[in-house]
Amino acid sequence: MTTSEIPGARLESVPSADQETDYGWLVRVWVLVAAFAAVTLYWSHHVGIPIRDPGGSIFLSRFGISLGFFVPMALIDAALRVGRSGWTWRRTVAMLRSRWTRTRLTLALSALLAYHLVYFCYHNLKSWDVLNQSRDAMLLSWDRWLFLGHSPAVLLHDLLGQHVAAHVLVFIYESFGTIVLVAIPMPIVFATRMRDAYVAITSALWVWIFGVGCYYLIPSLGPFEVAPQEFAGLPHTTIQETQARYMDQRAHLLAHPQAHDAFAQVSAFASLHVGVTTVIFLMCGYYGLRKTTVAMGIFLVATIVATVYWGWHFFVDDPAGLFIGGLACLLGAKMIYPRGRRSRARTVDAGSAQ
Repeated sequence: MTTSEIPGARLESVPSADQETDYGWLVRVWVLVAAFAAVTLYWSHHVGIPIRDPGGSIFLSRFGISLGFFVPMALIDAALRVGRSGWTWRRTVAMLRSRWTRTRLTLALSALLAYHLVYFCYHNLKSWDVLNQSRDAMLLSWDRWLFLGHSPAVLLHDLLGQHVAAHVLVFIYESFGTIVLVAIPMPIVFATRMRDAYVAITSALWVWIFGVGCYYLIPSLGPFEVAPQEFAGLPHTTIQETQARYMDQRAHLLAHPQAHDAFAQVSAFASLHVGVTTVIFLMCGYYGLRKTTVAMGIFLVATIVATVYWGWHFFVDDPAGLFIGGLACLLGAKMIYPRGRRSRARTVDAGSAQ
């Protein structure tokens, strides 16, 4: 989101979060979180492996990072609502205090907690997926059939080359994590109504849930493991190091499932790089951020190319990611606004920008 996309010209007078009287939508969100947590607890018992947060890297650190982004974003939001003409530190702080009431702050922290709990459960379920028999050969055959006997990765290597394009696509692929960390607190901070912000958060919950469901439906590792010869000509980058580390983690978990550091992170079908990016892209459109929507659309296409080019995913993983991303947004909006929302969600309300 750029600051130019939050101008006073696009303001809409809507109720604030403090004026909500029906919180059924919030109950539905937490029922979803609790149900997914219950599934995770059951599956932990089923596989005989405890739930883990290795080094606090999955839940604790990411929740802290979200809070770290939340604070400066809230300050920026307050400054934008004051406006350039009458901006002062005093007015900005006053806007910050008036906007972030106890109710709104509670709802914001609830949204962040719900997201990171689901993400934490997702990662544990993903880790245990490596206990299932992979079906990479089937996915590889699907790709070959779709591309008339050719490898889509090799076709991309021939089309784009294996030098400059390789490094550009490394950057695209590895930018994903940062974009997600920034994207999660943004609607919570900038949306006029917290209920509107929950549409994006709930969509994100669903895409992680659908994603791990796909992992169990078709367990797989990715082309880099089943067809490594297709990627032998690519320059050595952090991608190969990450792929090797993921396979070492998988081997360690399979050999020593009770070890405190046994935790795997490799699954291919469906591509959640694509699925989550699809959610961000669609949510940018939902909030009326036209320039950001275009930018995220370009990033989405580049991500699809990068996942296949570097062998993280089979081509069929990417349409699956697009599908679950779109479905997640539909369900996210339906859970928060079961009867639909009459007016478009906006980022800044009219009253607070005066």
